[in-house]
Amino acid sequence: MTARPLIGISTYAEPEVSWGAWRLDAALLPAGYPRLVQRAGGLAAMLPPDAPEHAAATVARLDGLVIAGGPDVEPVHYGAEPDPRTGPPDRARDAWELALIKAALAQGVPLLGICRGMQLLNVALGGTLTQHIDGHATAPGTFTHHSIKPVPGTLYAAASPAQISVPTHHHQSVDRLGKDLSPSAHAEDGTVEAIELPPPTWTLGIQWHPEMSNDLSIMRSLVGSIRGQSCRWDGTGGRDGTP
Repeated sequence: MTARPLIGISTYAEPEVSWGAWRLDAALLPAGYPRLVQRAGGLAAMLPPDAPEHAAATVARLDGLVIAGGPDVEPVHYGAEPDPRTGPPDRARDAWELALIKAALAQGVPLLGICRGMQLLNVALGGTLTQHIDGHATAPGTFTHHSIKPVPGTLYAAASPAQISVPTHHHQSVDRLGKDLSPSAHAEDGTVEAIELPPPTWTLGIQWHPEMSNDLSIMRSLVGSIRGQSCRWDGTGGRDGTP
C-alpha cells in the first residue's frame, strides 16, 4: 500500500476559546482543511504558531505544506502603511508562516497557499498586496462565489482546466508579483486568483477556499506531486529517511 503523505497545515492560535465547560487558549483550524487533505489521500498535521527558527526542522519532517486562510498580512512585510480597512495583525502567525514558506521553498517541499496563504507566498518572494478590493467578500463569516478562469499551460490549469465557480471570502489581493511567480488563474474582474512557481517543485497559491467545496482537484494534484517524488515520512527523522 502506498504511504499516505504527511501534510502540515498552519493554524490559528486564539485566546480563551469556549467549548463545553472549558474556556482555554486553543490552536484552531476549520475542519474543512484536514478533511480536504484526508479526502485527497494525505495525513493532516496541524502546525500552530511556533518560533520561526523551528520552521526548517518542522518542514523537514513533512511531505507537503498548506498555509491556511486567516487574517490580513501585516503591511510592514511588504513595505506599506496600513490601509484603514486592513485588519489587525497577527504577528506571531505572520512570522511563523513566512518562515514555513521560506523553509518549504528552500527544501523543495510541495506547498499550497490558500487565501491568506497565497498572499503570504507572494510577500515571502518580495511581492506586494492590494489592501482592499470590493466584490470578493460579503458579510463576515460567510462565503460568496464567483468564477475563475485558469491560464492555459500552468500547473493550476493542469490540475483544473475548466472555468469553475469557487467559494471565496477575501478583501485583499496580489498586487506586484513576487520573484519568479506567475499568475495561473483570474477572476472575471481581472483579479489574480492563483499564482505559481515554475517546476520542478510543486508550489501554488490560490485565493479561494477549496476546503469549502467538494473540489479535490488541487489537493489531489499536491498529493500526486508528492507521490511522484517518492517522498514519504517514514518516522526516521525526515523525508526518505534523511535526518
